[in-house]
Amino acid sequence: MNELRARDPAQNHRVRTRWLLSLLLACTACTPSPPNIVLIYADDLGWRDLSVQGSGYYETPNIDRLAAEGIRFTDAYANAPNCAPSRAALMSGQYAPRTGIYTVASAARGPAEERALIPVENETTLDLDVRTIAEVLSGAGYATGHAGKWHLGGEGFLPENQGFTWSIAGNEAGAPPDYFFPYARGDRIVPGLEDGTEGEYLPERLVDESIGFIDRSQDGPFFLYLSHYTVHTPIQAREEITERYRAKPPSEGHENPTYAAMIESLDQGVGRILEALEERGLSDNTVVIFASDNGGFGTVTSMAPLRGSKGMLYEGGIRTPLVMRWPDGIKPGATSATPVIGVDLYPTLAELAGATLPDLQPLDGVSLLPALTGSGDVPDRDLIWHFPAYLEADRSVAGTWRTTPASALRRGAYKVIHFFEDDRWEVYDLTSDVSETNDLSAARPELTEALRSGLQTWWADVDAFIPTEPNPLYRGGAN
Repeated sequence: MNELRARDPAQNHRVRTRWLLSLLLACTACTPSPPNIVLIYADDLGWRDLSVQGSGYYETPNIDRLAAEGIRFTDAYANAPNCAPSRAALMSGQYAPRTGIYTVASAARGPAEERALIPVENETTLDLDVRTIAEVLSGAGYATGHAGKWHLGGEGFLPENQGFTWSIAGNEAGAPPDYFFPYARGDRIVPGLEDGTEGEYLPERLVDESIGFIDRSQDGPFFLYLSHYTVHTPIQAREEITERYRAKPPSEGHENPTYAAMIESLDQGVGRILEALEERGLSDNTVVIFASDNGGFGTVTSMAPLRGSKGMLYEGGIRTPLVMRWPDGIKPGATSATPVIGVDLYPTLAELAGATLPDLQPLDGVSLLPALTGSGDVPDRDLIWHFPAYLEADRSVAGTWRTTPASALRRGAYKVIHFFEDDRWEVYDLTSDVSETNDLSAARPELTEALRSGLQTWWADVDAFIPTEPNPLYRGGAN
């Protein structure tokens, strides 16, 4: 400051300006920059399909490491029992009645004579009026990139139309025609990957593309949505990995060596992303999230002790892995039994980024930042699933439907499921009965009525479609 005592007023002004500018730059340097965000979203990965989640057969050392260095939510849920509605909720922060995306493709799945009710007219594209989380983060100065499955619309409704400045390998399709290059079958292809090489494996290629996006975006905050097709059918994996699992004894319903190899390749990709962040000095200020869009496919894996699988509103169809790591903000090795759901990620990512939420778009989730940083609790609230649709099971396997039209609510430890066809209500205490084997609806009428009232009030609040109209083609149940 002695420089400011110069006798020349002009010189004093120049010196003072330089001094103030240096203070401003120093202050700016001390201000934490918003974190990068990497969201790795698996497809059809069941709640117990990771070794850190209890599998004794599948091997996932990199995801296990992610959990050890961050936080793992034991009671995390997808927004739906199948792909598209969960992804719509993830992008919009909204429950299905607000987007109209309740299921995959048609809600009238299976033979018409076996559907007692007329289901919802399902939407298959995410409306462009919805302000996606990618658009919110882009507005906050983030580079936004997407690699892999999209499943929320084709031409005109693709990721690049919904806030992503870079996107590859996604369209309206819910599954790849093949996991090996050229990723094609008939006239179906995975778009944008035509320049691959013989023997190339889709999960590995998507990681390659994602690391390229990180390289191009590392000078500023970025949001990477790595949306794997894995482990959705077709069940295909590298033979050298599959062979190792053929020699491994089954464990509690986990016994498919090809599926296990798919999971290992998925895990290897997580390891490569973590390594890429470390090599570029980005790990400490990057939030890495690993999640799945619904429960596992019941013909190839087991969610036990959870009941059910993909396509059901029992826990096995909707409870999923959720792991987050952020060295600058999350204490390592934490676990949380707080019930959380897919729509929570939208406000969470927005708060992490310091982004402004849309004024006119209702959001159904809450920010998980207090749970991540240990600064407070996530507020108590009901979690909701609404599936006014039919989804058929593989008739070559036990059962004829994955689900008929149903709706569910979790409030604290308790969960109610309503089945519309026979107006049936089931109630479970998930603390003592995670397998949902002891229906409390008759024994606890006051509890049942409270949960029923909560779900019915929510139907009215969001103008949810309620299937009540009988199907004139119905000729009796499928059983």
